[in-house]
Amino acid sequence: MSLRSTALFSALLLAPALTWAASPFAGRWDFTTTTPGGVGANWLGVTEKGDALEVWFQPTGGHVVQVKDVQVKGNHLSFRQGDMSWDLDAEGDKLTGQQKRGERTLALTGLRAPDLKRAAPKSWSKPEALFNGKNLEGWEPIGDPSKSHWIVKDGLLVNEEHGANLKTTRTFTDFRLHFEVNCPDKANSGVYLRGRYEVQMEYEPAGTEPPERSMGAIYGRIGSKVELPRKPGEWETFDITLVGRNVTIVRNGVKTIDNKEIEGITGGALDAREGDPGPFYIQGDHTGGLKFRNITISVPK
Repeated sequence: MSLRSTALFSALLLAPALTWAASPFAGRWDFTTTTPGGVGANWLGVTEKGDALEVWFQPTGGHVVQVKDVQVKGNHLSFRQGDMSWDLDAEGDKLTGQQKRGERTLALTGLRAPDLKRAAPKSWSKPEALFNGKNLEGWEPIGDPSKSHWIVKDGLLVNEEHGANLKTTRTFTDFRLHFEVNCPDKANSGVYLRGRYEVQMEYEPAGTEPPERSMGAIYGRIGSKVELPRKPGEWETFDITLVGRNVTIVRNGVKTIDNKEIEGITGGALDAREGDPGPFYIQGDHTGGLKFRNITISVPK
């Protein structure tokens, strides 16, 4: 074969690789939105599956869902989810567009979610109390304070009834969190890590929730690898380590989630700025009755 023929043959072999390009939508995307009701957060996870895209969507509330009705034309993507539609255009590491629901339109800007790949620290600080057992110093309600039913009673942090969420005034990046919780039967709440990833606290009727939405799960994302006995109305312990996106949860002395990656935010996230430090917050807007004690934090030294 001549040199010219060899060069032509090589070019033909390389042609598919040279002309193929990944979808500009592939990846994970964070959306922090501002509405008259405040700040909201959404997430998209887009994966190429052959000549199609698999799209997972995290609404502002609830759990992540796969979107079936997806239309893609070049750098434009659109989908419907219930009574809501999204239209997005891709340009570099940004998606811009709008959300429509009825007559309401909301501007959207999505940024590529950070990898957050970090090595575990060599050592941690001595545990520090986040709750002093005397008052709500270091904590504040989210939204209207008049709707808050969080009190300190007998050295416990108690949510007396359905009302406001409660968050720390401090923010954190990587940490080891310890707390003890008493979750009544039929209660539903959660503890949010960095204000973005919910650790589910619930005792809904047995068998009504899948593993990824059950007690101790990263809500809608990661279920416990071990099914522990239900203990409504009893004290339970949680030790949670979060480094970057990787979370380990030890519940009642049993490792139930072992260094698993959290792909994205969960419903109820305060924002989608995943690369930033964030507070802890506890849901109080679902049900009341939960009690907490011995809340401590360790950070990398």
